[in-house]
Amino acid sequence: MIGKLRKAIERRLSAQDILSYAAITLQRHWSKDWGTLALRIKALLFGVEVGPGVTACGSVILGRWPGSHIRLGAGCSLISSSRRATASTLYAPVRLRTYAPTARIDLAEGVQLSGTAITARSCTISIGKDTMVGPNCVITDSDFHAHWPAETRHIEPAFELDRGVSIGANVWIGMNSLILKGVTIGDGAVIGAGSVVTRNIPPHVLAAGNPCRPVRPITQEDGTIQFPRKSKT
Repeated sequence: MIGKLRKAIERRLSAQDILSYAAITLQRHWSKDWGTLALRIKALLFGVEVGPGVTACGSVILGRWPGSHIRLGAGCSLISSSRRATASTLYAPVRLRTYAPTARIDLAEGVQLSGTAITARSCTISIGKDTMVGPNCVITDSDFHAHWPAETRHIEPAFELDRGVSIGANVWIGMNSLILKGVTIGDGAVIGAGSVVTRNIPPHVLAAGNPCRPVRPITQEDGTIQFPRKSKT
C-alpha cells in the first residue's frame, strides 16, 4: 500500500484521483471476498461442485434440481456486480439453474461469466476451458413450452423438444447474445455482441447477427488475431 501511494505521488496524481482509485479497488475486493464466500456456502448447501480458485463478485443465483449436476471448474470467474463488470452494467446476477434430474451445467476451467443466465432444463449445457461470456447473455436448452397447439401451449412443457448446448474452449461470446437450444459453438469462435445463435458455429470464425452466421475466419499470426480481408473479384 505504501509503495502504491509513493507511485501515486510520483505520478503527481490529485487527491481526487487517489480517492477514486482507492474506492474502485476497495469495492472490487469487497465484492469479490463476500461474493466468493457466499458462493461457496451456497454450493456446499445445495450440492454444487466448485473447483479450486473459483471466484464470484456479487451474489450468484444457484438452483439445482434434485439429481441434476452443476460443476464449476477450477479458476472460474462469476461476475454479478456492475461495480466489477468491465464493459457495461449487468441487468441481473449470474444465474445457474437446472429443472430436471437429467440436467447438467458443466463449466470447464477458467470460464468467465458476467451476468450470464444459464438454464439447463433437462439436457446438458457445457462450456469449454477459458471461454469468456460477455455481459447479460442467456444460454438455454429449451423453449419451455410446446410450439403447437397454441391452445395448450401454456400448460404443455414439451421436455421432448429440449436439446443440449455445447460451447468449445477459448470462445468469446459478445454481450447481450442469446445461445439457444441444440447449438454447438466450436473452439476459438468469436460471437458478435447482440447475436442470436440458433445454429452450429464452426471453430475459429467470427460470427454475428440474428440469426448468427459465420462472417469470416480468424487466423493467428505472430500472436495477433487478424481478420483477413475478402478478395476483390
